[in-house]
Amino acid sequence: MTILAAFSASRHSSAPLNLAIQLARTTGEQVIAAAVVERSWPRRDDLVEGEYLAYVRAQATQALQRAVAVLPVELDVIPVVHESSSIPTGLIELADAHRATVVSVGSSSSGMIGRVALGSVTERLVHTARVPVVFAPRGYAQTDTAIRRLTAAYGGEADVNGLIPSTAELAAAWKAKLRIVSFTVRNTVAFAGTIESSAEELVIQQWSRRTIAEITKKLNAIRDQMAVPDVDVVVGAGHDWNTAVESIGWDTGDMLVLGSGAAAPSAQVFLGSAAGKILRRSPVPVMIAPSYQAG
Repeated sequence: MTILAAFSASRHSSAPLNLAIQLARTTGEQVIAAAVVERSWPRRDDLVEGEYLAYVRAQATQALQRAVAVLPVELDVIPVVHESSSIPTGLIELADAHRATVVSVGSSSSGMIGRVALGSVTERLVHTARVPVVFAPRGYAQTDTAIRRLTAAYGGEADVNGLIPSTAELAAAWKAKLRIVSFTVRNTVAFAGTIESSAEELVIQQWSRRTIAEITKKLNAIRDQMAVPDVDVVVGAGHDWNTAVESIGWDTGDMLVLGSGAAAPSAQVFLGSAAGKILRRSPVPVMIAPSYQAG
């Protein structure tokens, strides 16, 4: 089993490699550092195109080798340059060929430093991948810290596809702590003058108690089927998504786990609308998991 890290030779961003190394410290798996070179498909016997592809491949190989050279020497990292009809297709081909357990990708260069942002490649990948996809925040640096806590963002649709059992299983395998959070956004400005702040707080408190009870019930059912580590159950509330996500606190070694929405095909990743809003506000790496397959 391997961790597949997507390297962009044009952007020279090492963020997905740095996240893959952090995952390797957690799991002990080998890392495949991959650069995908796009070419026409099916292949054409064109001399000019062949020379151009040879040049692009050589440039990608050099950039990838430079990026791998500064990674920790004690970890098993193999550089691979792969030709495919598109970058998302190439990454899926490599994930299948190397039996990857997860694909590590970076954030769009147009996103905020320290936050996760989808680009055109990752947008396509996240809707077609059959294994978990992890996103490194833009500019994510190397760290000696393994993944120490998984935070599952629970929501009604999110657990249709088994977010809680899949994250509990992963936390046990990674020897990481487990936290389950449910976010609520209350636009108090929109209701200014119509709802007393104390009444608004009461609504949130009632919703929080009901949500925590629902999560606890699911956890108790899961404990009948598998060993579940100690769990913290929290609620993140705020007047917007930024405030709600930041309200629960984040540490080095944290990873946020989002579940596929109810529209996801079986065993594939699909990013729902609420999950997309949470993902873009996350200050830590984010995993999007496909539908849970028990056993």
